[in-house]
Amino acid sequence: MFSARKLSGVCRAIRFHPFRSHSVSRTSPNLAFVPACLPPDPVEVEQLQHFVSNSKRLFVMTGAGISTESGIPDYRSEGVGLYARTDRRPVQHAEFVRSASARQRYWARNFVGWPQFSSHQPNTAHLVLRDWEKLGKLHWLVTQNVDALHTKAGSQRLTELHGCTHRVFCLACGDQILRSELQKYFEALNPTWKAEALEVAPDGDVFLTDEQVRSFKVPACRKCGGILKPDVTFFGDTVNREIVDFVHQRLAESDSMLVAGSSMQVYSGYRFALAARDKQLPIAILNIGPTRLDHFASLKLNSRCGELLPLIVVHDTTS
Repeated sequence: MFSARKLSGVCRAIRFHPFRSHSVSRTSPNLAFVPACLPPDPVEVEQLQHFVSNSKRLFVMTGAGISTESGIPDYRSEGVGLYARTDRRPVQHAEFVRSASARQRYWARNFVGWPQFSSHQPNTAHLVLRDWEKLGKLHWLVTQNVDALHTKAGSQRLTELHGCTHRVFCLACGDQILRSELQKYFEALNPTWKAEALEVAPDGDVFLTDEQVRSFKVPACRKCGGILKPDVTFFGDTVNREIVDFVHQRLAESDSMLVAGSSMQVYSGYRFALAARDKQLPIAILNIGPTRLDHFASLKLNSRCGELLPLIVVHDTTS
């Protein structure tokens, strides 16, 4: 399997130019896919400030709710998530592996959606967490997202739990390629093929009709002719065991856990909250709407990540 998924749980296969300041955070957030919520309550701000101030080695897990303010929709948000807006569902791992037509449909949609999806930029919340790392507050960051926004923001103590759409690998020989390079191969194979996106989905693809995708050509692995797949854990697949063990080790080194922008409905992330509970670590949740952890979390805040996180003061502990 693609080696970037086995580098001690850290993404090192792609490089973006990180943002150097909070200049981006001054731009207006994109709220098209953010559920309505009230502004942060001063009491909530004080509670989260107390939680973060008391944390020396903070373990943070983020979900789709941290990227919605960058214009990327999520799956489960009430009213604005994919499941609320449509009956479409993401591709299943087994279907992708066994069905050439499923792969053709997936890659055609992904080809159309890639230019827009890959252009999304980090928002205030991503930049704040990057700064917490630099100040020595954030011990480790685990994201369930596949959008590379934490990497773009400059986070380094990072594990992409479900992989990253910016990387592609061969299921047969493990050869790897950047998704941006694969786009050029798609264009060469489909010089006259055109399709208009009907609606954007959370993982970078768009909705197309069967008629639109029927003539789309999909390249095989350049080395062995095998099946190319995004370096992403599709629904129905499991996270690499080495990555899971690595994240458990980082959690064991931490003294508290913050969940930001996730309902934690998927077990691959939820297992770490259960482990934190078993270790009796304090857990804070920042998410619009209910989560799977609400009944045992120390603190639950119902606010936008990009609105509340910048209000928390963190002092430099690295010197």
